Amino acid sequence: MLVGISSCGPFALNVFLPSLPRLAEAFDAAYSTAQLALTLYLVGVAAGQLVYGPLSDRFGRRPVLIVGLTLGIAGSIACLVAPSMEALLAGRLVQAFGACSGLVLARAIVRDLHARDRAASELAYVTMGMSLMPMVAPSIGGALDEVFGWRASFALILAFVTIVAAASFVRCPETNQHRIASIEPVQLARGWTSLLGSRAFVGYTLAMTANTMAFFSFLVAAPYLTVSVLGRPPVEYGFWFAGCALAYLVGNYAAGRYSQHLGIDRMAKIGNYLTFPGTLFAVAWAFLFELNLTALFVPMFLVCLCHGISQPNLIAGAVSVNPRLAGSASGLLGCFQMSLGAMTTFVVGHIQDDTMLPVTLTVLLSCSAAWFFHRVAIRAARTDSRPAA
Repeated sequence: MLVGISSCGPFALNVFLPSLPRLAEAFDAAYSTAQLALTLYLVGVAAGQLVYGPLSDRFGRRPVLIVGLTLGIAGSIACLVAPSMEALLAGRLVQAFGACSGLVLARAIVRDLHARDRAASELAYVTMGMSLMPMVAPSIGGALDEVFGWRASFALILAFVTIVAAASFVRCPETNQHRIASIEPVQLARGWTSLLGSRAFVGYTLAMTANTMAFFSFLVAAPYLTVSVLGRPPVEYGFWFAGCALAYLVGNYAAGRYSQHLGIDRMAKIGNYLTFPGTLFAVAWAFLFELNLTALFVPMFLVCLCHGISQPNLIAGAVSVNPRLAGSASGLLGCFQMSLGAMTTFVVGHIQDDTMLPVTLTVLLSCSAAWFFHRVAIRAARTDSRPAA
C-alpha cells in the first residue's frame, strides 16, 4: 500500500515530461511556459505536504490520505479536458496538491511503525518500489504522446490515481495512535518553530532538498536537450531516463540492505561523496565537448544511484528529530524539498541553452550543498545527544 500511495505523485510528475515540447507546440507557447506544468506541479506538492502533515497528526493518516487522493482525481480530470494552457496549469496545481498526499503520509506511516534506523531501511524499500514509477513512466508517456497525443498521459494518470484511491479506501489501515489534541494555529506554529529551531532537522532537510534540486534541474533540462536540441523522439528520452530510475532503485536497495547495520549518517555520507565523480565528469564534458546523450545521461546514472543511497537516510534523520511530530516533520521537509525544487526548475528553465553546461553546473552545486548540510546535521545531532552538564 505504501508503494502505491507514494507513487501517485512521482507518476503524475514523470509520465508527462516527454510531452513538454509537444505541449508548447499544441498551445503555441514558449518552452519556458510549458515547463510551468512542472514548476507549478512542484509548487502544489510543496503546499500540499505542508498541510497534510499536521492534519494527519491531528485526524489520522487514513482520512487525510483519502481526501488528498480525491483531489488528485479532480485535478487529473481538469488537466485531461483543459482547453488552454492556463486551464491546464490550474488543473496541474490541483492534481499535485492532491496526489502528493501519499508522499508525506507514507513517510509518516513508516515512522509510526518503526524506530529511526529501521525506518531508514523501510523507507528505502518503499522508495525502491516507488522508483519503478519514474523508471517506466517517461517511456510510457513518450509512447502515448507519439500515438495518441499529450492528453493520453493525463488519462493514464487519472486511471492510476483512481485505482490507488479505491484500494486505499478498502485496505489502508490507520497507524497514528498518538494524535495531537488540536491543530490550532498557535500550536501548529509552535510545532513548526520547534522543528525549524533544530539544527539537526534543518541540516537533514536541506541536505535532502539539495539532492532533490540536482535531480529536478536535470528533469527540466533533459527533455529539452534530448527532444528539441538533438531532435530525438520523446520515447527515446523515456528509455534513457529509465536508466536514471533504475540506478536510483539500486541505491534504494543498498540503503534498505545496509542502513540499519551501518546507521543513517554513514550511509548518507557514502551517497553524498560518490556523487562528485559523475558531476565533475559531466561539467568537464560540457566545457570540452559537444552535447550527446551518453554524456548527458550516464553521469546522472551515478548521481541517481548515490541519491538512492542517501535520500532515505536523510529523510529518516529529519522525521526522527521529534517522533510525535513525524507528520509535521514529513510535511515540512516535503515543503522545503518541492519549493526549492520548483525554484530550481524555474531558474534552469530560463537559463538553459543548447548545451549541457547550465544543468551540469547546477547539479554540481546542488550535490556540494547536500554534502555541506549533512555535515551540519551530523554535528548538530552529536551536540543534541550529549548529556547535560
